Amino acid sequence: MIELKGRTKTAIVEPEVGESLLRLALKAKVDWSSNCTRGTCARCRCFIEEGAAGLAGITDAEWDRMEPEEFQEGYRLACQAIVNNKEIPIKAINKPYF
Repeated sequence: MIELKGRTKTAIVEPEVGESLLRLALKAKVDWSSNCTRGTCARCRCFIEEGAAGLAGITDAEWDRMEPEEFQEGYRLACQAIVNNKEIPIKAINKPYF
């Protein structure tokens, strides 16, 4: 299962391999900050509280927009964080910069 926590709503959704956390949040109508859906605005930044191993690796778009320390702390861009293992539970919290 994937738990997605937006500003005022939390949803638990079925994992879909190949889907981004942002798309899953939007499908579940979670109030998740986003603008571009391609990694250029960084509004969909999120904290991966649990299950980072269930996501594909950090993308070039993320490296371009975020600092290395953010990755070490557990942050990703939800539009770039792609589910690659549906057996690993994931908890993500939307944490935009502003």
